[in-house]
Amino acid sequence: MPNHPLRPECGPTTGVGAISAAPWGSAGILPIPWMYVSMMGGAGLAEATRVAILSANYVARRLSEHYPILYRGANGLVAHECIVDLRPLTKSSGVTAEDVAKRLIDYGFHAPTLSFPVAGTLMIEPTESEPLGELDRFCDAMIAIRMEIDRVSAGEWPADDNPLCNAPHTAMDVTADDWPHAYPRSLAAYPVASLRADKYWPPVSRIDGVFGDRNVVCSCPPMSAYE
Repeated sequence: MPNHPLRPECGPTTGVGAISAAPWGSAGILPIPWMYVSMMGGAGLAEATRVAILSANYVARRLSEHYPILYRGANGLVAHECIVDLRPLTKSSGVTAEDVAKRLIDYGFHAPTLSFPVAGTLMIEPTESEPLGELDRFCDAMIAIRMEIDRVSAGEWPADDNPLCNAPHTAMDVTADDWPHAYPRSLAAYPVASLRADKYWPPVSRIDGVFGDRNVVCSCPPMSAYE
């Protein structure tokens, strides 16, 4: 869970094997894990693994009172990542995992992995690099979002007009003369007080990702441009 919302939440070696070993993969990615392993050494890698597992279990424990956590072991523990199940809340409120992912941007976070390996979930992988303060900041955001979901479930906000389904909110959105929504601008922009001192503003609001995936438009210059 990065302080800078554009930094990926995954570790430096995530997916490397799949990319470099694929038929059309790029071996150019291999220097990244090679340098990581070389600089960390055996003791460093062992410590990083322990911290990553501890961090994931800390997040899972804090969030377990507010969201179902999938694939926990016999002792209630997870590995280096935890999967938050949004499907029961989607059934009761209409709020989807994508809504939560987009709302996290308003809180200053790049969303964790969405709908993988289970559709309708968020897979949170804090890795060894995140300090306790960042883990708590992320957990506080997820807990606050759960409270927003409860307000949708209670009928306080319409299912089609609430901070989650309209997220993320740009500066242009919240400063427009017209504000037609059922919730205040302040909640859209500053859901927690700390954001008033350090706020990331997303450059664009919600887009239709499914339409974009199904209607690919090439933005590359035509071949004639290279003549």
